[in-house]
Amino acid sequence: MKDPIIYTQLESIEGPLITMMAELTDIGFGEAIELVDRQGRSRRGRVVLLEGDKVTIEVFQGTAGLGKEHVRTRFLGQPITLNLDQSIIGRRLNGMGEPIDGGPPLSGVARDINGNVINPTARAYPQEFIQTGISGIDVMNALVRGQKLPIFSSSGLPHDLLAIQIAQQAKIRPDLSKLSDTKSTNQEELVVVFAAIGVKHEVAVRFAEEISGRTVTFLNLADDPVMGRLLTPRVALTAAEYLAFDLGLHVLVILTDMTVYGEALREVASARGDVPSRKGYPGYLYSDLASLFERAGQIKGKKGSITQIPILTMPNNDITHPIPDLTGYITEGQIVLSQDINRQSIYPPLDLLPSLSRLMGDGVGEGLTSGDHLPLMEQLYAAYARTKEVRMMSRIMGEEDLSEIDKRYLKFGQKLEGDFISQDRSEDRSIEQSLEIGWHCLACLPIKEMTRLSKEQIKSHQALWLKDQGGQKGQEGKEQQKCTDGESD
Repeated sequence: MKDPIIYTQLESIEGPLITMMAELTDIGFGEAIELVDRQGRSRRGRVVLLEGDKVTIEVFQGTAGLGKEHVRTRFLGQPITLNLDQSIIGRRLNGMGEPIDGGPPLSGVARDINGNVINPTARAYPQEFIQTGISGIDVMNALVRGQKLPIFSSSGLPHDLLAIQIAQQAKIRPDLSKLSDTKSTNQEELVVVFAAIGVKHEVAVRFAEEISGRTVTFLNLADDPVMGRLLTPRVALTAAEYLAFDLGLHVLVILTDMTVYGEALREVASARGDVPSRKGYPGYLYSDLASLFERAGQIKGKKGSITQIPILTMPNNDITHPIPDLTGYITEGQIVLSQDINRQSIYPPLDLLPSLSRLMGDGVGEGLTSGDHLPLMEQLYAAYARTKEVRMMSRIMGEEDLSEIDKRYLKFGQKLEGDFISQDRSEDRSIEQSLEIGWHCLACLPIKEMTRLSKEQIKSHQALWLKDQGGQKGQEGKEQQKCTDGESD
């Protein structure tokens, strides 16, 4: 490392940014700096703009109390780093990686917090199912190890509670087809890196109290300087990369709330005069988000992996807002939370129809979850879509004028939302339990409506229809029996 360069005169102070005149020969973009004010207090920052003989610096702790004179600025000759070793597991840190749990300062190898996105040619394809214990995710929008799957929420929805539940329950299901002992069902724990960005104090306390075990927690508070919000996800992902690719652990990174991150980026970009794009966000919002999300994945030849769940709140519940819109392009699907379902006191308020996991097909099935997982998911999805149509018709013409089959779909929708989507906030369902509940929901419908299932799959669960529909006596029962025996179209 080169000797630090020290300057004592500032040119201007604007918001979180300071500008100074400096010799640019030995100063680099992104270089870490340290400022010491006249009271001897130290602040950290980084170089964000080099223009002519002017240097613009972002100050992470804010510029309040700084004057243009008597401020010592040290250019450290290296990027911002985070010290890491295995003892970081179980620690609670602030948004800049400084301990707030009363423990010692971090030690070990120093890592550049900017990291590097994974080269596409070095990526291993995600294929292992991660069980979250939440039926609406595991059955309908399964998470796969190495995937980046965001949660799209809105103000007032319980995304914080959902994040805590996923952090506590997530585990990797082994690929039984690759094990020598196919009876082994041991599930591998994930190390959770949890980053809260710009959260209120009471929310931070809840996170700190309820998230425990093999977890690294980074807490950036709402009253912290805006620059810290830009740092928090990068620090968290740097810790995740060390745990995954140096120690060979499987890491789940939860980032909440990425909308707060985007608003901080807009504020800083505006302060330094960047040209705005949609809704005032800088034109490089897409590449900036990609530099975070693309740090998830697996690398060929390395045991560890990083799975990422970014959580973002959609302003005005608008999914076309720049942050969710661009996030959807970068990531592999989305889990959508619904205000309408939340008003029915259903937790978690998952909206199944607009939700999607693009890698689900490679992470579930025989040996991973169940051979009938995908057909069951498709049938549940199709039936729920029909239920939405029937509900719309019932609002127009009244439920009493609906056909018998339409009334069955209404019953199915109530059961799906009440038994399948809805579950206790501490309920950790296995994938087998979730699939079984899904089959019970389908038993509300006649077998002839099971157009996405094979006759063998229906026959293997025939007892559910006989039980849930009171034995299916009479002519209807005979028709059901014919369908399962393959004697009718």
